[in-house]
Amino acid sequence: MTAVVGEDGVRRCPWAMSAPEYIPYHDHEWGRAVHGDDAVFERLVLEAFQSGLSFITILRKRGAFRAAFAGFSIEAVAQFTEADAERLMSDTGIIRNRAKITASLANARAAMAVPEGLSELVWSFAPTRRRAAPKLDTDIPAVTPESTAMAKELKRRGFQFVGPTTAYAHMQATGMVNDHLASCHAREFCP
Repeated sequence: MTAVVGEDGVRRCPWAMSAPEYIPYHDHEWGRAVHGDDAVFERLVLEAFQSGLSFITILRKRGAFRAAFAGFSIEAVAQFTEADAERLMSDTGIIRNRAKITASLANARAAMAVPEGLSELVWSFAPTRRRAAPKLDTDIPAVTPESTAMAKELKRRGFQFVGPTTAYAHMQATGMVNDHLASCHAREFCP
């Protein structure tokens, strides 16, 4: 499917038209460069929680996730205890999946141990060459050699719930790759 024209006359990637909350996310966040350890950590946590679910579920709960995970401060989340994990398990505002909660706490601790910082580490896997703009949504891969390498390195450093598909979704969300369709208005605003 190619870009779809919305009621406002703007052409967007088809997925952005499936729920009203997607439009601002698509237009102003997805594919835009995200730097800074805590900001990159937020996207990593959200992509891990999205695994097996629709991202709209996560997007609708994003505010609750931010509150529950101390604004995604790596330093704060790294200090969460088992009592905090239990608090998160009873928080109806977020996805209450013990494995994902445990992984998020472990990932904060792993991020604290990255000497160069999480943002610099993940951005080191950004493709060096820009791919041709996808014309159809079926032209967008789910996994790339870069996302596979990133997942492998993150796992080596103790990160959890970061397989190649999750790593690629993270790359898309943080602007490491530009997967807006060629005919999408937002493509020109992304690296």
